[in-house]
Amino acid sequence: MADWQRSFEDLVLALAGIAPGTRIPWYGPPMSVASFTTARIMEYWAHGQDVVDGLGATRPPTDRLRHVADLGVRTRRFAYVNRGLPAPGGEIHVVLDAPSGATWEWGSGPDAIAGPALDFCLLVTQRRHPDDLDLRVTPGAAQEWLAVAQAFAGPPGSGRPPA
Repeated sequence: MADWQRSFEDLVLALAGIAPGTRIPWYGPPMSVASFTTARIMEYWAHGQDVVDGLGATRPPTDRLRHVADLGVRTRRFAYVNRGLPAPGGEIHVVLDAPSGATWEWGSGPDAIAGPALDFCLLVTQRRHPDDLDLRVTPGAAQEWLAVAQAFAGPPGSGRPPA
């Protein structure tokens, strides 16, 4: 745990020294510093969830989940292309209940996903099966997205089986 924390602190210091607008080489095309940082926050949180789950522990969600949720929304088209599927058109209206009680919202239109931010983040990081989450989803494009949602780089994951 100490090594993990130290590595995280080293990453924070390294990123703080990079000029905004700099593109960082990564899997696929280079990423902006902001996108790279958001992706590392998502990975740190998702793998931290794996540790929490493995220990049978819990951790309270915080509004820092907004970074993970935002990345989840922004990677919708990537999730399809990553599977060799045509990128979808249109938007999904995503309305999430933040841990603080605030409402976070992206997109517009009749296709919608709504519910707790934690559940959405567990979905897009493939830490939970959609059936195990308290998300309200309209049939059609939003429902289709649940099956392929993936906020991380690399090959498509198979997701988790239902509990």
